[in-house]
Amino acid sequence: MVLSTISIVPSDCQEHEPTVVLQTAMDVFNKFHDSVKSAPPVNTVEILEDDSTMVDIPQVTTAPEVVTIVPPSEEESLEKTDRSLRLRDVVSSVVEPTSGAKKLRKMLLETNELIVCPGVYDGLSARTAIELGFNAMYMTGAGTTASRIGQPDLAIAQLHEMRENAEMIANLDPFGPPLIADMDTGYGGPIMVARTVEQYIRAGVAGAHLEDQVLTKRCGHLSGKKVVPQEEYISRIKAAHAARVRLQSDFVLIARTDALQTLGYDACISRLRAARDEGADVGLLEGFDSKAQAAQAVKDLAPWPLLLNSVENGKSPVITVDEASEMGFRIIIFSFATLAPAYVAIRETLTRLKYEGIVGTPKHITPVKLFEVCGLEHSMAVDKNAGGLSFMDGV
Repeated sequence: MVLSTISIVPSDCQEHEPTVVLQTAMDVFNKFHDSVKSAPPVNTVEILEDDSTMVDIPQVTTAPEVVTIVPPSEEESLEKTDRSLRLRDVVSSVVEPTSGAKKLRKMLLETNELIVCPGVYDGLSARTAIELGFNAMYMTGAGTTASRIGQPDLAIAQLHEMRENAEMIANLDPFGPPLIADMDTGYGGPIMVARTVEQYIRAGVAGAHLEDQVLTKRCGHLSGKKVVPQEEYISRIKAAHAARVRLQSDFVLIARTDALQTLGYDACISRLRAARDEGADVGLLEGFDSKAQAAQAVKDLAPWPLLLNSVENGKSPVITVDEASEMGFRIIIFSFATLAPAYVAIRETLTRLKYEGIVGTPKHITPVKLFEVCGLEHSMAVDKNAGGLSFMDGV
């Protein structure tokens, strides 16, 4: 008789195994809040085989979850007394390519710093953020819509455009910063929401925010927003959470509400609490009316981590990185950080070309410089190490 066992074991139980640890609705969420909906138990089936019979004996077991916390050094302990790592240490401590989701989750769990994410919308803006050493990035839906299809942020870009752009950005550097992406409404009902989460995970996206606007949504800093009933919104969160549990991913699910304009502050807090209880990792209340309201939201939802969307010249007051950190936010995204300056620079340059007949590019911005930002040296090394002769004489 041969005994074979089919089981699922958390990968952290295997020493030095470079696999993703599922930290979703159990130990991880308990670090953020007290009451939370648990993930479904792991099904284990033992199959007994002999020459003539095969009997299935179903069992249900709950595998232990392991969260590895790196102890602090003396210097770090002096800087942060209640957490162990600095953001830069999370990136440098990873010795092999790992998922962006795992990096982002470690940043949330094992550091106490504010995660600053510049909004990027294409390969060059993302490469520039990487060049400057940002610890994380945010793919803006408004920027993706504007740059890829030249349209306003009015639910015109759908899953295909968003996922394709996110995949490109997330995979520019396997050792690079994790990418948070805009996921809008999930592009449909629960089935479509689940499909969106699955595709984002497979694309290498570290986390994404899912909102409660109607499907014909608009930018969060425009007037006239409409939201779905809370029950419908929570069904989106349930579908998203179940999808990432099914794929055993560390994908960070961010619950976003745009209900402030129409339903008021209390309704927003109610929706975020309900989303938290259904497995969301982080909350996002869009379009704060004041700095005091933003600070109050952090207090009302503590210790659950909140993300702040900072849009200059939008519906909310400008909140700086230092102010957001002092309030207690854990993530801050700057959605228009590269899109708006790009428009200004492009328009000024094209105006100069139209009326003066010259572009006027600074002398240090050569084609080689731009290609270096985009990975020229790496590409040349790949060719050389493979025995190629294409770059023997340089570029």
